[in-house]
Amino acid sequence: MSRDSRRPCEYVLRRTRLGVCVATVVAACAASAQQPAQDDPPEAQPARGATSYMPVALERPFQEIYEEFSARKEEVMERARNLLEQRYDLSDRPVQGVTMTRGKPVQGGVRVRLPEGVSSWEELAAMPRSEIAARNLFPEGFKPLPHPFHEEGGMVFPQHHIDEILAQEQRDLNRFDVEFDIPEHFLPEFPPPIFLTTRPELGDVSQGQLVTTQNFFELFNGILNPKQLEGLRLLVSPFPQQQFNMTNDRRSEKPHLGVSCFDCHANGHTNASTHLVGDIRPQEVRRRIDTPTLRGVQQQRLFGSQRALRTVEDFTEFEQRAAYFDGDIVIAQKKGVNFLERGSEVHAMAEFQEILDFPPAPKLDPFGRLDPELATEQELRGEQIFFGKGRCFECHPPPIFSDNFMHDLKVERFYNEDEIVNGRKMSDGGPTKTFPLRGIKDSPPYLHDGRLLTLDDAVEFFNLVLGLQLNAQEKQDLVRYLYTL
Repeated sequence: MSRDSRRPCEYVLRRTRLGVCVATVVAACAASAQQPAQDDPPEAQPARGATSYMPVALERPFQEIYEEFSARKEEVMERARNLLEQRYDLSDRPVQGVTMTRGKPVQGGVRVRLPEGVSSWEELAAMPRSEIAARNLFPEGFKPLPHPFHEEGGMVFPQHHIDEILAQEQRDLNRFDVEFDIPEHFLPEFPPPIFLTTRPELGDVSQGQLVTTQNFFELFNGILNPKQLEGLRLLVSPFPQQQFNMTNDRRSEKPHLGVSCFDCHANGHTNASTHLVGDIRPQEVRRRIDTPTLRGVQQQRLFGSQRALRTVEDFTEFEQRAAYFDGDIVIAQKKGVNFLERGSEVHAMAEFQEILDFPPAPKLDPFGRLDPELATEQELRGEQIFFGKGRCFECHPPPIFSDNFMHDLKVERFYNEDEIVNGRKMSDGGPTKTFPLRGIKDSPPYLHDGRLLTLDDAVEFFNLVLGLQLNAQEKQDLVRYLYTL
């Protein structure tokens, strides 16, 4: 099947003299849709972009840009939705009896679609990777997931978060050019609970509310010390960001105060907001980010999209200088970068983050192993797979189920990584941080870019990529074990 026949329209990029990324919709002709894949001309992709910088001075009126991008928003989202439909089964099928901490149903089953001509996941996993690559059988859903508008990028928030912030703070996080793409039933529960290492007996201290500037003091006064309370205030305070600022180079309809740390890390956890990493150029090789949870950061040692930051303080200080502005220090000055003071503001913010705890896992003993008196037989079998044949523990050891290292899965061994899909080059090389598995059922979707919608998808992905040869029962047992963490 040719690239044109896989999606209804192709977006051809051109860079205007203003530096504004323009996507022109080109209808795919019927003749080219009939051509086999091997007849498609190869697309020569430059190894570098024309420049590392974004344009500073725009020459077009904001209203003109607003009208142009707004007019094609639905076409952008149709392309994103079509890609998800092609890659995944997006139906709402929760696992019976399994919920997140506050009760939201957990989605189950393998949602990545099998490639055409393969009858089962076991058949695919039994093939040599050379055959998978030669026959183009690597599942599309296992490849990198593009940003819903990859050519533009930037922060995009789920609608339920947008609605709550608008209700509480009258701050509108809608963008006029793009919206969030993954269906709500595959996202973390909202708002997520907050557990503190300092006060475990209190349980969820959020009281079921999204913590914002409007309620943080009422919720936490008398629970936190003054430094932690000041840190929380800063974490919920909005500051200018690339798409949300007061200049004419923004993607909000009205001039904007900006975004807060907790607009992505909702309640110190995650709402699955997405973005592009700021430390890679050119645009087509930048990676989509699925916002990671801040729970348990006090036990982690690698931070930032390339994991080059070694402390929570480093991450806190440089996030607003770099990630907020796509890694461009020049445009940051124009839009109003917030320089945090290390000795007081950064330290206070980090001190609050470092008391964010994982949700309770009542079936785990003090060593992070299942209590035989509380676990089911299937969960115990899954634990044996985790620490044995599945080799999961080699990167995910207790107690937080992370080794605090980077690992390169070398996924590019299985397919042609030069393909361009929705503005994203399918290259997937390089090391990725081992994220903690504690509380993992509360943090869908999975992998660093959110390409895996369920834990069943994650098990199938690693079974294929690592050549584990798990059978169907072993995979089911392993997923059941992961629900207990």
